[in-house]
Amino acid sequence: MLVAIPDVLTSEELAYVRQRLEGTSWIDGRMTAGEQASLVKNNLQVPVESDIARELGQIVLRALGRNPTFSSAVLPLHVLPPMFNRYDEGMTFGAHVDGSIRVVPGQGPGAGMRIRTDVSSTLFLTPPEDYDGGELVVHDTYGTHKVKLPAGHMVIYPATSMHSVTPVTRGSRWGSFFWIQSMIKDDWRRTMLYDLDRSIIRIRQRLPDDDPAVVGLTAHYHNLIRHWTEV
Repeated sequence: MLVAIPDVLTSEELAYVRQRLEGTSWIDGRMTAGEQASLVKNNLQVPVESDIARELGQIVLRALGRNPTFSSAVLPLHVLPPMFNRYDEGMTFGAHVDGSIRVVPGQGPGAGMRIRTDVSSTLFLTPPEDYDGGELVVHDTYGTHKVKLPAGHMVIYPATSMHSVTPVTRGSRWGSFFWIQSMIKDDWRRTMLYDLDRSIIRIRQRLPDDDPAVVGLTAHYHNLIRHWTEV
C-alpha cells in the first residue's frame, strides 16, 4: 500500500526545519547504507547522532503523532529516529530494498534496540518546482509509481518494495526519511484495516455513532486489530 499524506508539517515547522538544515554539515550518505545499497547510493545526509538531527527528528515525530492518516495507515509500534538527506545536481539512488532490521541509534532510551522495518517513509522538504528529477520511484505488483510531492507532504510504502530516486538534474531535493515497525506486520492486512477505517469514517458522517451499522463495523475493526497485532 502506497499512501500520500498531505501537510504533515505546518508551514512554520517546514520553514524552521529548512532554516536549521541550511546551516548544518552534511556527510556522504553511503555512511548509513548497507553493503549493497552503498554501491548505488549517491547523496548527502545529516549525521544521524548530531544535535540538529535529534532536534529536527523530534519535530517530525510530534507531527506524526497528531496525524490521523499516518496512524491509521501505519498502525505504528516503533518509529525509528527520522534522518535527513539531500540530493544535489547529479545525485541519485539506484534501485534497492531497505534493510529488514535497523538498530535505534544514540545513547538514550531505546538505543540499541532492533526494529523490524515494515514501512518506509519519505517526507519532502523542498517544493517540487525548485528541482528537476529526484522522483521517488516505487516498484510493486501493480507497476511503477513515481512520487514527487509538495514540501511538507509525505509518502509511506511497504519497506519490502524495490525503490529508487531518479537523478536530480537541477536544484536540490531535501527530505526526511525513516522506517516504522507496525503493530500489523503484513502489508495486506494493514491495507484492509486502513480501508475499513476510512469506510467507518465515511459512514459516521452519515449515521449517528450509536447506529448498529457503525457499532458493528467499529467492533470488527478493533477485533481484527486485536487478532493480528504483534506487540
